[in-house]
Amino acid sequence: MTTVLVCDDVPAARENVRAALNNLPGVERVTAAGSGEEVLARYPLERPDLILMSVGMPGIGGVEATKRLVSAHPDASVLMLTMGEDVDGIADAVGSGARGYIAKDASREELATTVTLTMAMGSDVPGHRYGRFRPAGTPPALTEREQQVLDGMSRGLSNADIGRELFLSEDTVKTHARRLFRKIGAADRAQAVALGFRWGLLH
Repeated sequence: MTTVLVCDDVPAARENVRAALNNLPGVERVTAAGSGEEVLARYPLERPDLILMSVGMPGIGGVEATKRLVSAHPDASVLMLTMGEDVDGIADAVGSGARGYIAKDASREELATTVTLTMAMGSDVPGHRYGRFRPAGTPPALTEREQQVLDGMSRGLSNADIGRELFLSEDTVKTHARRLFRKIGAADRAQAVALGFRWGLLH
């Protein structure tokens, strides 16, 4: 049975996620925290199986909290909670050990699937000492342009910015981005960057 700790500084947001996770098959207990500092203090005592950590919070914030947590406890499993506005934060967190991310407004079914898959992969996925892991199999083969577009996304550049940097039109960048998304199985820029780190395509 899985225990989950939901961390968000907005009470309504964390209660919504808690409510969605309560009574899910395989989930024994769902608790809540209001800050990254609280998670760091409670984790050694409670050892939850999974932490859902909001990206943007006052204090040290979710990204820094994740870095510190996974550095001190490499076996900790963290999923970032996001509204999709912080691509850099998500990429940084995944690069530092978070297992992925999920939208705060995801449906109960999406939450259930993500939590189940994350826990199922936990002990079977190879990683390094900071807990970052790569999906099984061979990384997708990207063209030079697709890699450059992904690199630009990881630096928070817009399609127009990437185009100016590569001397390409914005429409051409969008075409490369669509092909990139299909190859790595991403639905949007944030997921593409997260998967890029997990596949080892970004460093």
